[in-house]
Formats: sequence, structure tokens, C-alpha cells
Amino acid sequence: MIAAKSRVDTWLGRFTMYRLILWVLGVLVVYSMVLNVLGWLTFGLPEMLVHLLLCLAVTYGSNRLLAAVFSVKPHTESSLITALLLYFLFWPAFGLTDMAGVALACVLASASKYALAFRGRHIFNPAAAGAFITGLTGLNIATWWAATPAMLWLLVPGVLLVLYRTRKLMMATVFLVVATSIITVELLGRSMTMGQALWQALAQRPLLFFVGFMLSEPLTLPPRRRQQLALAAVVGFVFAIPYNFGFVANSPELALLLGNLLAFFLGQRGGVELTFKGSRTLTPASTEFSFEPLRPVRFAAGQFMELNLPHSGSDGKGRRRIFSITSPPGADVVTFGVGTAEPLSTAKKALLALRPGDTVSATAVGGDFLLPHDAGKPVLLIAAGIGITPFLSQLAADGTARDTVVLYLAKSRDDMAWVEQLEASGARVIARLADGSTPPEFMVDAGTSRIDAARLEELVPDVADREVYVSGSPASVDSLRSAARGAGARRVHVDSFAGY
Repeated sequence: MIAAKSRVDTWLGRFTMYRLILWVLGVLVVYSMVLNVLGWLTFGLPEMLVHLLLCLAVTYGSNRLLAAVFSVKPHTESSLITALLLYFLFWPAFGLTDMAGVALACVLASASKYALAFRGRHIFNPAAAGAFITGLTGLNIATWWAATPAMLWLLVPGVLLVLYRTRKLMMATVFLVVATSIITVELLGRSMTMGQALWQALAQRPLLFFVGFMLSEPLTLPPRRRQQLALAAVVGFVFAIPYNFGFVANSPELALLLGNLLAFFLGQRGGVELTFKGSRTLTPASTEFSFEPLRPVRFAAGQFMELNLPHSGSDGKGRRRIFSITSPPGADVVTFGVGTAEPLSTAKKALLALRPGDTVSATAVGGDFLLPHDAGKPVLLIAAGIGITPFLSQLAADGTARDTVVLYLAKSRDDMAWVEQLEASGARVIARLADGSTPPEFMVDAGTSRIDAARLEELVPDVADREVYVSGSPASVDSLRSAARGAGARRVHVDSFAGY
């Protein structure tokens, strides 16, 4: 089971969340047309094709035009995702007014990324903003026709895949429980059976499509998991409760926009411009990159930052990549540790090609890989290879205030990065070097034995009393988490690096 999960995580790690969503939506588009040919949908294939082309052409074209006006590089993946979402929100039809409404929604969705933005970061989900404003004009109204029972055969696995990759399964569960409960109670009041009410809520209303492709959009979510869970509950409530205030009535897009506005005030508001200061080689397989932010960056030790790295010939992972912050909060310079062993992704090549003075933008800050608030709580930090990166910010921020043990797994002594920082932290550091080389003197040599539950308990006898944090590749994280639990650890937090 652990091996299978690791293989799935590694495979999914080849795609950024944006690229995965784009692929899943593309498959659903093809599937919807197959259903139409089979007679399970009744739009007419010509209408669907024209509707698709209209959404793609207008959204893509308007996004590129607006990017030129605002002198920024357009994000093609984002515009294509928005276009496919609008394809599923509006009813395919040949009516001139209907098509004009769809085109307006596409333009407004693109414009919202620039006009309804703060310091380079859009506040609202573009597709929801375009659909909501278009509805106010009366030209067209979003029907969310993706909520069709026939679509469930691929919609459900597609949504699960996206939520698993983005680690939003718990958030989605909260939303679905809240929204489904309210809708079910309402339908039971209309003399439906429990089965009928649940079926209509989940199969004939857009809850699944909404939570899988729109509520989970990373740029419009707050940075912390508990904030995301609270937001999911609020949005689920607003989504399901019927209301009508004159020209504004209950709709999925309005529920999402209200959630987006709430999320905006909970995290790093606006994008961050970073000026590249330089890089230094840490090991033959890792490099540290230093940036000076144009304005202070709000983050907690252990969190990550998503960098937007425009570059030609981008590979299948796109141009937005997530990197753990290695500098402590409040530092003048923000640093990232990156594995730079061959073969290099196009994003890493873009990083290595930066010259001092070049600028890049950070689109998001987030993550819940944080040490306990109680400084008296002892911790065990287990790092496999480049997994050491999130711990550096934590060690620098905590200093000697906490009882900390670090277990560092690397191929050899030459592959150990940030040795000076580890020594200065005051933590007890245990090194397990696969080639049998000798670690630095201040570290405890764990030998070359595999770290299983028994060996971990030998190295850290009080592991059951410590809160455990594990970071590294998906395979390493799964194995080490299992070892920690087998050794008696009650709370194990993980942070995996699936490749970027």
C-alpha cells in the first residue's frame, strides 16, 4: 500500500496543480461530447463545439490583450483553465444573446485578473467573477450544466484526483458535508426520501464540480489549513442557503466570490516582487537562491512560496513552482534551497539563468508544515535529502528555545547541505549517510542501516514523546512516517517534494 501510494505521488508530482486541472478539464470536455453523441446530453454537437471554441478563443485572446496592456507576461494555462470552466458553466446555444453573454463572461473573467487585483494578485476566481457579473447584465446566466448525472462517471474520479494532488480532500469534505446537509434538509421538507434528496444534492447540483475545480483554486485560498476548513464551511453554508435580495440571489458563483473576499484578508495580500541577489552551490546536487522582496513578506517558518518563473519551452509542469523558504521570518533576504541535480526541469534552468537584479514574482505563500506553538514541546525533524529545506527556517526561528532532534538522511557527507546552520542551531543532529562516510563531528553517526521503527527508537529513545515532522520525496516520507508511527510517535506531520 505504501509503495503504491508513493508511486502515485511521484507520478502526480510530474504535473503542477494547474497542468493537472487543465488535463482533467480537457478530458471532461471530450467526455461531455461523447455523451452528447450517445444521446445522454441534448445540446447538439455543433452547439457544443462552437461554445467550446468561443470560450477558448475569447478568454485566451482577451487575456493576452490585457496582459499586453498591463505589461505583464500572460499565463496561458490559467486562461485555458478559465475558458474550460466557463464552457461547463454556460449552456451551449446558438442564440445571439446567449453567445454574446458567454463572450462577455470570458472577457470579464480575463479582466478580473487585472482590474479586480491587489498588488499583482487577483482577488476573485476569474470564472466565477465573469459569470456573476454577466448574470447581472441579463445577457446570460450560468447554469452549471456540468452537474449532470451522466457526467459523474468521469467527474468524480477527476475531482478526487485534483483534490488528492492539491491536498484539499479535507477541505472538500467540510464543504460537501455542510452544503449537502443543508440542501438535503430542504429537499426532505419537500417530501423527498433521503436517497432522493442526497442524489439530487450530489448528482444534480454542482457541488462536486464547484469544490473540485473552483473552491480549491490556490490563489484565492487562505494560506493555513484551519483557515481553509473554516472557509469551506462558510462557503458551503452560503452555497446551500436559499436567499434573494432583489437583483442578487443565491448562486454558486456568488458563494465563491464571497469566500474569495474573506480569504483575501486572511493571508499574504497581493503578489510579491522579488529581486534576485545571487546563488551559491551547497552540494553537487543543491543550490541556494537569494532574493530581496520589494516589500515585507508575511510567512511562518516552514511555509512555502509559489514563484512565477516565465520561460520559453516550459515543460509539462508549467511555469509556477513551489519552493520551501529556508530563511527565517523577518529576514531582509528570502532564500530557497533547490535540488539542482540533472536532469533539470525547465523551471530550475530558469532559476539558474537568473542574474543579479532580475525580478520574479511570488504568487502565493502558504503551508501548514509548522512547529507547535508551545516552545516547550520537543520535536523530531526527519529530513531525507532536499527535505531539509523547510526545517532551516524553523531552526533559525526557534534557535535553542526548543528541545529539537534532527535526523538527516543523505547519500554522503558531500550531499549534506547547510551544515553550518545545523551546527549553529544547537539541535541534536543525527546523520544517516548511505555510503558509510563519516558525518561532521557535531553530528551523531547513525551508520548505514535502514531507518525502520526499531532503528528509529534506538536513535531517539523518547520518540513517542516528540512531535515528529518528516520531509523528503514521497517514497521517503511514506517510509519514514511508517517508521515513526511504528516507534510510537503519536503525531506525525509530513511535507513531500514530488519534483519540480
